[in-house]
Amino acid sequence: MTAKLDKFFGAMSDPTRRAVLERLAAGPASVGELHRPHKMALPTFMRHLKVLEDSGVLRSVKKGRVRICQLETAPLIEVQGWLAWQRTIWENRAQDPR
Repeated sequence: MTAKLDKFFGAMSDPTRRAVLERLAAGPASVGELHRPHKMALPTFMRHLKVLEDSGVLRSVKKGRVRICQLETAPLIEVQGWLAWQRTIWENRAQDPR
């Protein structure tokens, strides 16, 4: 689980990648559509997509000449579970008077 968390949080450490995931929460999108609002060269943007794909939160498929990206929710659910567990630990520590 630690390696998965490391990849996830590494991927989330960049504002461009977070913006891509926020956009994909609304539904699948082409690489061109995802790239449009970002002022960077396409090869640089593609490296961001690769990081997201390697972390497991993005999946892409080629349809003709267009690559479509979509959000993969399983890693997000795993991280949410880990964060809930951490929150419980810290809340219990805050309530323990020792």
